[in-house]
Amino acid sequence: MLCLGYKGWLIKEFFLNYRAMTADLTVSLGPAGGVAIHNGNGFEDWNVTLAETGDATQTGGRIGYIRRYVEGEELFCVTYGDGVSNIDISKLIAFHLSHRKIATVTAVRPPGRFGEMIIGDARVTKFNEKPPHGDGYINGGFFIFDAKRIWDYIPPRPDLVLEGDALCRLAQDGQLMAYSHGGFWQPMDTTREYHLLNDLWASGHAPWKTWGGDY
Repeated sequence: MLCLGYKGWLIKEFFLNYRAMTADLTVSLGPAGGVAIHNGNGFEDWNVTLAETGDATQTGGRIGYIRRYVEGEELFCVTYGDGVSNIDISKLIAFHLSHRKIATVTAVRPPGRFGEMIIGDARVTKFNEKPPHGDGYINGGFFIFDAKRIWDYIPPRPDLVLEGDALCRLAQDGQLMAYSHGGFWQPMDTTREYHLLNDLWASGHAPWKTWGGDY
């Protein structure tokens, strides 16, 4: 399921025209006309729900609006979609089921963006160029929620921010657990990160590609 907002119609167009978008085409412009599709992947066995959740709706409100699609399930997974990781989702789900709290958030260490200097008496005693990890953990953006009990914390309110309200209340009530992931995790927040991730993909060595098949 994709919670659509800004330019949501472009995503709908992609799925409505999936075969044409992902294959080679031969377009005949003569009187008979026609389009032939080549080298397509066919139709994968997917069901994709494209839910309109509002252009300006905040992160928590978007989840609240899709309640009708997931409420009958035991749990459901949520991610922002602007970060990639090699996290083992099956282990994340197993961790969530083991503690029986309402919510699980993945805790990751942020990748280093800047060089690190260790200074004593104004003298640089150690210089680390872009260390792989910063200090502490941050929200890695992969969540598991109890599909029956989460809705008291995430109502369908367009101004509801998941991180600023719902997760804080869950933590205060002792209902938020953290799954620590020490593997690869990288957001795409800057132009530098855009090029970094695309270069990794183009190299054929993207750490987050944990599924089978060719690039």
